Amino acid sequence: MAEGDELFPATPEKKARVDDHRAGHRERLRARFVKAGVDGVQDYELLELVLFRAIPRKDVKPLAKTLLDRFGSFADVLAAPRERLKEVSGVSDTVVTEMKVVQAAAVKFAQDNILHRTVLSSWADLLSYCRAATAYEKIEQFRILFLDNKNILIADEKQQTGTINHTPVYPREVVKRALELDAASIILVHNHPSGDPTPSRPDIDMTNRIVEAAGAVGIKVHDHLVIGRGQHVSFKGLGLL
Repeated sequence: MAEGDELFPATPEKKARVDDHRAGHRERLRARFVKAGVDGVQDYELLELVLFRAIPRKDVKPLAKTLLDRFGSFADVLAAPRERLKEVSGVSDTVVTEMKVVQAAAVKFAQDNILHRTVLSSWADLLSYCRAATAYEKIEQFRILFLDNKNILIADEKQQTGTINHTPVYPREVVKRALELDAASIILVHNHPSGDPTPSRPDIDMTNRIVEAAGAVGIKVHDHLVIGRGQHVSFKGLGLL
């Protein structure tokens, strides 16, 4: 057995040295992040920084690497369902909450970049927000962005959620909500959890029904964005609108 096993328990002096090394690692990593930002750390190190607050006195590097191996990327870890995260040894409710706070902050940051701004001239920010809000969801969700007559975003709402490959959408409800908000136009957004943003036949048919219903009351549908992993499809760009 090595020192530290039951036959050779670690001395208080050695335990103190280990604790000092761990504390020093945390401070060095924080300092590197402060100096160089996200470009100065690897994904597992960024995840360590998130875990530091939830696990104050333990080496979290192995857990960070395990989470990345299990889920695939930093974003996938943050977006993973609570139940899946807690299947990983070492992940407590506190750890899960810390991750969900970071995920929510990222979505809120992206949302604030477009809310009350002219959306059609902030298209890159709009796409960033749509990806942050929907790309890593495990089930389909259908969102509507409501714009005023100057194309300023006045509201962003999740209209429906569905299954892994289908979301029921009712054109009447879409139009009703647009009228309640006094919106002049809308942008439709939904995600494909499979990662492939190619519109399905039901996606196209549903969009055509919404365009027809909205047009009947003078509301324009600017676009329908389908969000996948790292990519998106625009109905307008495909000539479907």
